Amino acid sequence: MRAKLRHLFRLAIATDAEAVQAPDGIWTTRCLHCRTRLQVAADGEAIGASSLEHVVPQAWFDLRAAADLTAQVGEDRDDPRNLAVACRRCNQDKGKGPDAKGPQDARACEVVAALLAKRLARWRPVADTPTG
Repeated sequence: MRAKLRHLFRLAIATDAEAVQAPDGIWTTRCLHCRTRLQVAADGEAIGASSLEHVVPQAWFDLRAAADLTAQVGEDRDDPRNLAVACRRCNQDKGKGPDAKGPQDARACEVVAALLAKRLARWRPVADTPTG
């Protein structure tokens, strides 16, 4: 796995208030979508079905129709507020559904807005994360 992707996984997991780090360094959390138990290694390596979710799809940035959503996470697609751990199945389904339909689709915007609200509700500032 590329170093940048591992770094993004570490940001997503470290800022997830539901994530718990075991003494061996393994982080455990729940899929943002379906609540399946997922794990990420201390170095940011995905374990099992874990995948990195960009809650507001990367392709939606710089699109006027998504401005209200992107404003909640800033201008950076990789802002930790826009990153979450999701299971591969849910992440792929989102990519084929709401992400692909784009922000012009009202239902797609509803789905992404609901996921973003979940992510922000699970937000933990990095300074508050356990050092494990």
